[in-house]
Amino acid sequence: MAMDVVDFEIKGSEMQFVEVELDPGEAAIGEAGSMMFMEAGITMDTVFGDGSAQQGGFFGKLLGAGKRLITGESLFTTVYTNQAQAKQRVAFAAPYPGKILPMDLSRLGGTLICQKDAFLCAARGVSLGIAFQQKLSVGFFGGEGFIMQKLEGDGLAFIHAGGTVVRRELKPGETLRVDTGCVVAYTPSVDFEIQYVGKIKTALFGGEGLFLAQLSGPGTVWLQSLPFSRLASRVFAAAPQMGGRREEGSVLGGFAGGGLLGSVLGGDDE
Repeated sequence: MAMDVVDFEIKGSEMQFVEVELDPGEAAIGEAGSMMFMEAGITMDTVFGDGSAQQGGFFGKLLGAGKRLITGESLFTTVYTNQAQAKQRVAFAAPYPGKILPMDLSRLGGTLICQKDAFLCAARGVSLGIAFQQKLSVGFFGGEGFIMQKLEGDGLAFIHAGGTVVRRELKPGETLRVDTGCVVAYTPSVDFEIQYVGKIKTALFGGEGLFLAQLSGPGTVWLQSLPFSRLASRVFAAAPQMGGRREEGSVLGGFAGGGLLGSVLGGDDE
């Protein structure tokens, strides 16, 4: 199956959505629950996995669905096909404040590795797979675990990141140390390792946890300023069942709410 070439428009600032324009016969795939609206000529079909060409036959579809289950996503995706005789539009909305990033896989070498919940939608033909981390240290302490999503193909895919997004081009040998939750995506040529903070006082009271992600070039990386885990932990800390009185910079509040222990063990993943 050839990749569908789609036009698109990203709208909004903090809470964005993307409108994908489909020619007659073209289709897009969307993550479950991400559709915002669609015009009358578009039909929906729920399929196992991602509906890509690699999933021919029952066992291919079962394998594709199994890959999505391992990455924590739904077994199903929805295919939106334009059955009309004119161009039609379908829109997909971001799940929380941040930015939607269009990724042209043909310009990225055909493969992109991203965090498990980053995928939003794509042109039909893009394959959604899994990427296993090769190193035990990354699997145990990397925040995202052993498994991340792998997008393959030569079409357009759209991923979502929290807050503001920065793209960094790393030269050969250039290294960047990042909070593990702030890594959105990177090209396969980037070496992803985990590095110990180095000082126990910094690990205990610095609020960043024991480990940082170390990204080494060559390659491209995308970073987010607001990981969803960080947003969720702040909301949970302010919720009524937690007392709603945890103040920024309060050492006692951190001890009482278990925030210190959570920060030490998991950084953003409290």
